[in-house]
Amino acid sequence: MPLFGALFVLLSLTAFAHAQDPIARGHALIEEFCADCHAIGETDESPHVGAPPLRNLGRSYDLDRFPSMLERGISSGHPDMPTFKFSGKDARAARDYLRTIQE
Repeated sequence: MPLFGALFVLLSLTAFAHAQDPIARGHALIEEFCADCHAIGETDESPHVGAPPLRNLGRSYDLDRFPSMLERGISSGHPDMPTFKFSGKDARAARDYLRTIQE
């Protein structure tokens, strides 16, 4: 039983640390909401034809202003693109992750 308790504590601390890391949180959010269509890494291809890789987002958008766009609800003229609204904390985490993959 002590081994189970120690394992539980270790897993809990790992999950807590992951939740506190904004880049890891941002990656998880981008993966959940964007990866079905967009490339979300440094070298992958977008699954949806015509969906730009998010590593190029900084070419078109000021990443410092991107969180406010996510908070208001980002949408596109493209019919397949849903509207997303993020909390301020999640929007900043998404931006922090996106900064790590920009070309």
